[in-house]
Amino acid sequence: MTKQATGVLATLGTLFALSAAAFAQDGEPIKMGVLEDQSGDFAVATIGKVHGIELAAEEINANGGIDGRPLELVTYDTQSDNRRYQEFMRRVLQRDKVDVVFAGFSSASREAYRPIVDQFDGLAFYNNQYEGGVCDANMIVTGAVPEQQFSTLIPYMVEKYGKNVYTIAADYNFGQISAEWVRDIVKENGGTMVGEEFIPLGVSQFSQTIQNIQKAKPDFLVTLLVGTAQASYYEQASSANVDLPMASSVNVGQGYEHKRFQPPSLANMYVTTNWIEEVDNPASKSFVEKWHKKFPDEPYINQEAENSYVAVYLYKQMVERAGSTDHDAIRKVIAEGDVCMDAPEGRVCIDPKSQHMSHTIYLAKVSEDHSISFPKVWDDIKPYWLGHVGCDLTKENPEAQYTPSDNPKKNDG
Repeated sequence: MTKQATGVLATLGTLFALSAAAFAQDGEPIKMGVLEDQSGDFAVATIGKVHGIELAAEEINANGGIDGRPLELVTYDTQSDNRRYQEFMRRVLQRDKVDVVFAGFSSASREAYRPIVDQFDGLAFYNNQYEGGVCDANMIVTGAVPEQQFSTLIPYMVEKYGKNVYTIAADYNFGQISAEWVRDIVKENGGTMVGEEFIPLGVSQFSQTIQNIQKAKPDFLVTLLVGTAQASYYEQASSANVDLPMASSVNVGQGYEHKRFQPPSLANMYVTTNWIEEVDNPASKSFVEKWHKKFPDEPYINQEAENSYVAVYLYKQMVERAGSTDHDAIRKVIAEGDVCMDAPEGRVCIDPKSQHMSHTIYLAKVSEDHSISFPKVWDDIKPYWLGHVGCDLTKENPEAQYTPSDNPKKNDG
């Protein structure tokens, strides 16, 4: 038996034990597939997603399950490999017969498996910050999107630091589409892009990029780097005395680089995030406390971990209100427009048109010693853009991804 198979069976065994302890009757389990990167380049940011799902499932099972049915996790390590996502998505939908799937870190992985979910009319939660634009009734997205992150972050940075902007981004759909958003919002705010570079995943040497940035002399740098290899940029830039304010929608909130790297590598970085463990409110403190009680060795709880935890409870609400795990019944519940809950970050709701989630957005600033402060907070930022450009999943399901330059409103105009 492979190590991977053993891990899956161990996860199932743990949850069967929880179910047996919590349920007197033989309720048929609700099966949740969990496809997340527990190894490979993205694992640093994604282990917490698995833990968030496990914590929520344990709590739900201890309190009677979902409509009296235990929640059973079917977990596979996708190893930061898009081919694994495709293989395991077919497996959980066809062989394991799961009711719902929680899957994916990178946008490339999501777009690798999304056609399979559509083919088998599955239901998948994508609990990750991303570049936005997915209009697909088979997907529910709890991560933050550009109109929640860039529409707050870029105007703040332009006003505070200046109008000349340089972007470095991971060279795949996330980085490319996110950079398009940055260009548009910089232009809307009277700014100028003085440089833009796309870095292939896995690249860890940045000497030429650093020279290019120093030559361009931007007022601030937008960093959209992904994975452990690309994160090497920060210490290299610090050693080269690239003393620039930075803006990001992914760093700190995902890969907790402010904890992993020596100060002052990330000094003067500003990040728009829907939650990180430094958020100081009673609900957040309680969440962090119970998390560390179950996972005492967790190095950091990131925004994707919170998204994943919240998503399990949102799914529970949907199923209980629908009276079924039937996907059409769940979509009807979402269409009512009031699938909401109080999360560690604040109140969140699922938008019925796009099936994306509203967020409290925290502007996190990294200081010289890598401590975090929050100079600004935006409450209840809705994922409005997809609805604005013509996505309405209550009426039709295009199973598409739109961008600022390619969307129904743009194409019709």
